[in-house]
Amino acid sequence: MVVYQGKGVYGAVAVGKVSVFSRSSADVRRVNVNDTEKELLRVEAAKEMAAQQLEEIHSKALKEVGEANAEIFEVHLMMLDDEDYNDSIKSIIETQKVNAEYAVAVTADNFAEMFSSMDDAYMQARAADVKDISDRLISCLTGGGKTENSSDEKMIICADDLAPSETVSLDKDKVLAFVTAFGSSNSHTAILARNMNIPAVISAGEDFLKNIHDGDMLIVDGHTGQLIVSPDDVTIAKYTAKQAEDARKKQLLQELKGKENITLDGRKINIFANIGGVGSIGAVLANDAGGIGLFRSEFLYLESEDYPTEEQQFSAYRKVLESMAGKKVIIRTLDIGADKQIDYFGLEKEDNPALGLRAVRICLTRPEIFKTQLRALYRASAFGDLGIMFPMITSVAEVEKCLAVCEEVKAELKSDGIRFNENTEIGIMIETPAAAVISDLLAPLVDFFSVGTNDLTQYTLACDRQNAKLEPFVDTHHEAVLRLIEMAANNAHKNGTWIGICGELAADLTLTETFMRMGIDELSVSPPYVLPLREKVRSLDLSR
Repeated sequence: MVVYQGKGVYGAVAVGKVSVFSRSSADVRRVNVNDTEKELLRVEAAKEMAAQQLEEIHSKALKEVGEANAEIFEVHLMMLDDEDYNDSIKSIIETQKVNAEYAVAVTADNFAEMFSSMDDAYMQARAADVKDISDRLISCLTGGGKTENSSDEKMIICADDLAPSETVSLDKDKVLAFVTAFGSSNSHTAILARNMNIPAVISAGEDFLKNIHDGDMLIVDGHTGQLIVSPDDVTIAKYTAKQAEDARKKQLLQELKGKENITLDGRKINIFANIGGVGSIGAVLANDAGGIGLFRSEFLYLESEDYPTEEQQFSAYRKVLESMAGKKVIIRTLDIGADKQIDYFGLEKEDNPALGLRAVRICLTRPEIFKTQLRALYRASAFGDLGIMFPMITSVAEVEKCLAVCEEVKAELKSDGIRFNENTEIGIMIETPAAAVISDLLAPLVDFFSVGTNDLTQYTLACDRQNAKLEPFVDTHHEAVLRLIEMAANNAHKNGTWIGICGELAADLTLTETFMRMGIDELSVSPPYVLPLREKVRSLDLSR
């Protein structure tokens, strides 16, 4: 019995046999060719095949992990048609008179090296994406592919790492868990694992991979990140019992549906859900969330090839509000920039995009985009309980400008005879230290605050949250972050403004009591975390 330690990314236990994930990678060799036109046609045919595969993976991802997480495959499709990438392949074939496979491999190496050398963590991550799509192209050119467990028995998939496309392509009915030797808890693969509800451990190390073989018995503890190879009968019995306890708790959680989010001493709190698109409404309702605390409207833009029209946006917002049948729906206005880039916006490259032109800064400098979205939002407000929320606020002046645009839009709608809810709540995100520090000045201007703990932590600790190398330096429970949240809560309540949290920390059950003692009025989490959070709230006694 040998024990290895990795990082758990989805808290569940798996006990079973190992299947080592292998790739039938092609041995790409340089071959001189005379007919370069034929090679270019082969590339086009391979691109068509790869695009079809990515479309299928995207459709599978939409069903299994939702729109927000499936977006990475839309990025891959766009990269497949990237002009610079394709020009490089064509140039190598024509100038060097070589085979298509070699041209793709060289282009992949060059682009991956270029992205890896950039200072920006978001662009560094594109190196893995280039490698993924290039491997797929070469596979299509050679007729190869990736292999996995071919038996009907459920197995624990072990690999060096898994690309997002490989993760989604796995047959969930044949996968007990997966373990990777490398990877980061912020990687696309880790995020996909959490959303697929599959026990998963990453960063198990190279030694683990060297010493694991097909058919080995393995225990995967996604709670602790512990891996036990060739466990004895006593250990297997212990973890089988832990599995049963997890299943029992999951069943008990279902019994919490319809129950109030109320502590033992009578304190209530709203528990809402975060979603990235209309397709996730079913998950919100299935998990009995009290409303939607964060609807990320930027995915309407990310999924379009051009600016979405007022009608397109209105249709989406109306559908969400009608589906929630009177429950609160908070829609965040456009939040792109930083790690979410859209080609047709034509944003200039920035040395530090996390601190650059993003979110409300784009909206205020491009009022025509902002007004179109606000018109759609106010029109939709007639069909449910809407809250409009502005991201990345740092000053009173920004809020006043946003409110002024709102008044312009409302005046136009009145003039056009279009109905809307005059009492639509307006809120701002507290995700910069500046907003928290001046929250006493901001609170009188708005109806609610929503704390975005991901960015608030990033900016407070000066740690780029897209950079996996900084994980050891990121303390999500840092006293400075918690003090800023408490400061915002106190200032909100002094001014009759309610406050929620919609970042990752909202789902951290070790902080639930802390947040409730601060007076937080609402916690908004991913749909699967709604019921566990309700259970935690109902177990607390704040009178002690």
